[in-house]
Amino acid sequence: MSQLTSERFKVDDMMAAQEFYHSRNWSDGLPIVPPTAEAVQQCLDWAMLPAEHLVGIEPVRARSITAEKLAINTVMAGCLPMHFPVVVTAFTAMLQEPFLLHGATASTGGCAILMVINGSIRNELGMDGTFNVLGSSDRATTSIGRAIRLALGNLLDVRPGDVDRSTLGHPGKISFCVAEDEENSPWLPLAEERDIPKHASAVTVMSAGAPRQIMNEWTTEPELILDTFCAEIKASMRHYSIYPGNYAMIIPPQFREHFSKAGWSKADIRQYVFQNARVHRRDWADCGKGAVVGSRGDTEYAALSEPGDLLIVAAGGPAGGFGAIIPPWFGPKSKACTVAVGACVDCEIL
Repeated sequence: MSQLTSERFKVDDMMAAQEFYHSRNWSDGLPIVPPTAEAVQQCLDWAMLPAEHLVGIEPVRARSITAEKLAINTVMAGCLPMHFPVVVTAFTAMLQEPFLLHGATASTGGCAILMVINGSIRNELGMDGTFNVLGSSDRATTSIGRAIRLALGNLLDVRPGDVDRSTLGHPGKISFCVAEDEENSPWLPLAEERDIPKHASAVTVMSAGAPRQIMNEWTTEPELILDTFCAEIKASMRHYSIYPGNYAMIIPPQFREHFSKAGWSKADIRQYVFQNARVHRRDWADCGKGAVVGSRGDTEYAALSEPGDLLIVAAGGPAGGFGAIIPPWFGPKSKACTVAVGACVDCEIL
């Protein structure tokens, strides 16, 4: 067991601990679990990581993220020790250069970090990829998502008005974590599609706007269902950003059954969306942006640079013709990244 080096404080009781953390802006406004040395060490032991283990370095300000500091925020968020490897993996993915963590967390655009969990670890942690999957679906997804947010604030100063310059933000900034419903899906899991070995668990992170829910109860035809999804993507392109990037598509069982009966794979869905989720610059004139159309009104913009940019996630409750589109933060600037749980990516022991 390695020595914990973080400063320690003594408080009288649980309520005093809350006031202590809130007064120092170390919380997200919700109550925290006091990160005792014992609780922090339990997280480290579960992940078999020494306290000084370097998870990664935030490249813009060269901030080091150690396992001990990450474990402290994991405890504060209400996580169990068994949740800690997922938190470490998510942060590892966020620190990859293509993700552009500083830009995504400092922007006025107000995105949050969407996490998609794949593999057997979902079942080990009791993650639920069905009912209320974009809300408080279960303890693990809610607390893991919150741990990421607390760590961003306390380790990288990503707090409102500090590094976080969000004009509006959205509720995903509290927690934005989804487990894919692999058992009830006819398709390959997202992580496996993104070159993670079949039997490995993994976390995919994406700089994401707020979910945009769609409904189409009136057809079973894949093309018509996808036209509704595409309409929502095109609305985001007109109203927010016209540039291509990673979009996430949440597909619940009712739609999955229609696609499956028609023999449609995730690849078929991606290809259809790639071909049809497009707008022209002149479309901006219909939503108050005519001043920037200029002479390029006929220029066509695709939502995806390539079909693989669409993250398709099988998740949601068993009934209802609903789905969701989760748009990217800002075009291609930030790329979704996937890392296997337990993988060591550019890490070292100090």
